[in-house]
Amino acid sequence: MKMSKPNFDDYLNESLNTLNKEIPPKKGLWTGVERAITNNKPASKNAVIWPKLTAIAACTVAGLIAINTFVITPEPQPAVAISDYFSAKKNILLVEYKNEEALTTNWQMQLQELEEAEQAIKQVLENEPQNQALLTMLAQIYQQQLDLINKVHAPRWQHI
Repeated sequence: MKMSKPNFDDYLNESLNTLNKEIPPKKGLWTGVERAITNNKPASKNAVIWPKLTAIAACTVAGLIAINTFVITPEPQPAVAISDYFSAKKNILLVEYKNEEALTTNWQMQLQELEEAEQAIKQVLENEPQNQALLTMLAQIYQQQLDLINKVHAPRWQHI
């Protein structure tokens, strides 16, 4: 049919009215439609919940890592490292000289005074953990403790 009419609406109406309304469907059409309807079940609740649970778990892990990295992890304390190092050395010396006789009797009182100075510096370092002058003083106090233990138990004049 040619489009001889000037109005497209009239042409469309005429074409629809002359259309053969008795077109039979293809042979496998209804079985395909039936199969599509019966296999198109709504998604189960588990299929909907798992992506949400996975997203929640991923966010929780990321949050815990961020908290651990930025909040919980304290910055390293130099005073603690210095204390640990010198305390270990002091304990080794005290064990080493345990059975040897000391040259003076008041060395333990001197050691106690140095330990009190150590505690005083540590208290101040709690408020100023990065204070270089205090850290140097603490290291000097520790070195004086080690020197005292060594001099009292093994003076230089005994070694040749």
